[in-house]
Amino acid sequence: MSKPINPAAIGGFTLGALALLVAGLLIFGGGQAFKADKVRFVVFLESSLNGLDVGAPVKMQGVKVGEVKEISLLFDDQSDKLYKPVVIEINRSLLSGSGGSPLPEAVSQEQLQAHRDRLVASGFRARLEMQSLLTGLLYVDLDTYPDKPPRFANLEYQGLLEIPGIPPTSVELRNTAEEVAQKLRNLPLDQIVQDFAESLHEIKKLLASEDLKKTQVALANTLEDVEGAMHILNRNLEPLLRNTTATMASTESLVKDTQVMIKQLHAELPQVFKSTDQTLQAATSALLKAEDSLQRVDEAVGPESALTDSLQALKQAARAIRDLSDYLERHPESLLSGKPD
Repeated sequence: MSKPINPAAIGGFTLGALALLVAGLLIFGGGQAFKADKVRFVVFLESSLNGLDVGAPVKMQGVKVGEVKEISLLFDDQSDKLYKPVVIEINRSLLSGSGGSPLPEAVSQEQLQAHRDRLVASGFRARLEMQSLLTGLLYVDLDTYPDKPPRFANLEYQGLLEIPGIPPTSVELRNTAEEVAQKLRNLPLDQIVQDFAESLHEIKKLLASEDLKKTQVALANTLEDVEGAMHILNRNLEPLLRNTTATMASTESLVKDTQVMIKQLHAELPQVFKSTDQTLQAATSALLKAEDSLQRVDEAVGPESALTDSLQALKQAARAIRDLSDYLERHPESLLSGKPD
């Protein structure tokens, strides 16, 4: 017959196992399970959560800083809209400030909210990303997206602060593809195809028209004329180049001669200027002497000069001779008989 089980032994064994478990956690975990400063936030995601499980990692710039602690559904009676809150837990011991110093562990709710607002203002957002294409599992990625405005659900959930979420990259690509497809559907494809068919028909008619054939013949003739002109130009090009070379050589020689003449003229200019100055001085002296002579002539032939009196007497004598000549012409006999009284 077996002995009865002693309850005290069972209780002691259980207490011993618990003590060993706590000691193992303290030894191998370094007490971090009790010292870790963890902060929880809530993210309201609009995309599908298929592939996101509790315990999925929360990464920041590719570094795991926490994990997903809760996934649930929330129905808003006011807007009749279904929300999907995801509670994430961030281990603050994995973050450090400038210089590698640890962040303050104990902060108030107001300080935590101010810190959250500052991060959101700098573009801090949460979005779902895929861990692996094979498994399809998702994780929560925390990163800065300044170009995407923050959209808050503004719902109360367990008193947690909200981090705004944005759609995943796959959803954005799908939305872009849907927008492009919608724009394509809005295009009048039937009309475009009909216009294209009519354009092809008109092109076919144009290619078969007589005008185009005439144009092709005229173009061929023009090309033949151009080819002949090119042959003529090629034949005459060499003599033209030789003449051009000779002309350029003559021009170069003329330029050199001109430069020599300019240098000679530049050298002779001072002597020319000196001779010109001397000539001007001599001319000035001659003009002064002429002016003096003219002044003397003016004094000699003035109205009160002796020359003027002599000229007046000579004038009167000439008048008397002319009168005598006129009288003798009329009365030649007076030479024999004399002038009557």
